Amino acid sequence: MFTGIITDVGTIIELEQQGDLRARIQTSYDTSGIDMGASIASDGVCLTVVALGPDWYDVQISAETVSKTNLGAWAMGKRVNLERALKVGDELGGHIVSGHVDGVAEVVAIREEGDSTRVTLRAPKTLARFIAPKGSVALNGTSLTVNEVEGCDFGINFIPHTKEVTSWGDVSLGDQVNLEIDTLARYVARLQETL
Repeated sequence: MFTGIITDVGTIIELEQQGDLRARIQTSYDTSGIDMGASIASDGVCLTVVALGPDWYDVQISAETVSKTNLGAWAMGKRVNLERALKVGDELGGHIVSGHVDGVAEVVAIREEGDSTRVTLRAPKTLARFIAPKGSVALNGTSLTVNEVEGCDFGINFIPHTKEVTSWGDVSLGDQVNLEIDTLARYVARLQETL
């Protein structure tokens, strides 16, 4: 489990297709404190550490994960939002995030509002019903509050701090973004289906 509070921005330094996609991510984490097999959310996708170096770790990404996320578009030099798994007693500063991406949203509008940036994204129709104004979503692993919803489109406001400590300062029109809906929304919808 994760909180959606990004604790590092890593960089893709190697990519190799070896049956599955294997990626090497450079990080400022102290890798001596990372266990083999640990889970690290990388752009919101819970991935397993399969190798470690002094300032990097490797992950193996299955074809299933590539097909459901934006990880197939990763390229050398790409900046990636990182979060280590939640430990008992850690502060829950965002919301409960599983690292199991539900789909991919597209950035359809960007506009500056004062020092902040308003980004409008379009969710897949099957997921849009789970997104509510003032509700939570995880986008590329970042816990965010939804400002408004209109059909499949929803707006997020990025303050300067978020743009500085995550990869959201690099956002562009047309970007494909990993979307994880709020777990509570998923369960409420499921309960309504059974009533």
